Amino acid sequence: MDKNTFCVIMAGGIGSRFWPISRTANPKQFLDILGTGRTLIQQTYDRFKPVCPTENFLIVTSAEYKDIVLEQLPDLNEEQILLEPLRRNTAPCIAYANTVIKQKNENANIVVTPADHLILNDDLFRQNILTGLDFISKNDALLTLGIKPHKPETGYGYIQLGEKVGNDYPNFYKVKTFTEKPNLEMAKVFYESGEFYWNSGIFLWSLKSIIKAFNEHLKEVQILFDRLEKHIGKPDEEKELNETYMECKNISIDYGVMEKASNVYIQTADFGWSDLGTWSSLHEHSEKDKNNNAKINGKILMYDSKNCIVHVPNDKRVVIQGLDGYIVVESKNALLICPLENEQQIRQFTADVKNEFGEDY
Repeated sequence: MDKNTFCVIMAGGIGSRFWPISRTANPKQFLDILGTGRTLIQQTYDRFKPVCPTENFLIVTSAEYKDIVLEQLPDLNEEQILLEPLRRNTAPCIAYANTVIKQKNENANIVVTPADHLILNDDLFRQNILTGLDFISKNDALLTLGIKPHKPETGYGYIQLGEKVGNDYPNFYKVKTFTEKPNLEMAKVFYESGEFYWNSGIFLWSLKSIIKAFNEHLKEVQILFDRLEKHIGKPDEEKELNETYMECKNISIDYGVMEKASNVYIQTADFGWSDLGTWSSLHEHSEKDKNNNAKINGKILMYDSKNCIVHVPNDKRVVIQGLDGYIVVESKNALLICPLENEQQIRQFTADVKNEFGEDY
């Protein structure tokens, strides 16, 4: 295990598309939505333990989630939990982690990963990570993992393959273009071309390369975190961090850096990946009965029903008859029944619930 390897887990989102089990106070990364006995952030940590020393993990999350992170990841100490005072998207999140890592190890090689992804083949995934770490340790490169599409998908960004790197890294290419989430017609074109891969949102780079990229493409963000650096570990750190985030723009690493830099590479992979962003993605990757129903937790009987996902508390007894392609979810004080094809409306539902009832949605 290389002492220069650091793992940054981004865990600040609220997972609104997984309402009602995912709430602001306890979002999806801290839930066992797959029914495995481990939450999504715990599974992410487990996945990287063989390649990253325990002391080199950093969790970047919202200040309100400090206690739950420490509870779920007891191997880590408080200094490894970086608490963002405001949500400012992925570029400031990464810049904050870079600032802390710089004080620990200027020769660091870094993996950045969301906290809430599903990986079906952990061994193959780790092989890809180790190969990627080897590549970025030898090259001034910003590397992203690209997932081979198995269908036209409108919920993911796409990366177009450019020139092949060479025989030493057979699955590595220069990135030709990034494309945000396409419409279905364009997704079909991407899928059929064979030139496009899904953007996993998992990144690898050396500390030197990513700071250089921030200085070239997001200078205004890098200046703020350079100013913060001398306050890390000092009594005024919290005050200076608050000011940094108040001044910092809300911008993603994809838009701010990856789409602009000339040294961006993609490592193509197929290790069974999903960002578990929606109920339909959970349905796709869950065990299903002969009628394509996914039943998670609870004691569930289904009659004349197919293509549904049902997620209820363990002690619930549920009988469903006559549904085709529905989401049925109960959690705490809320029940959602919605056609899977209309799941894009769930964010609006949560906003309406909050406005109408004034509760934690």
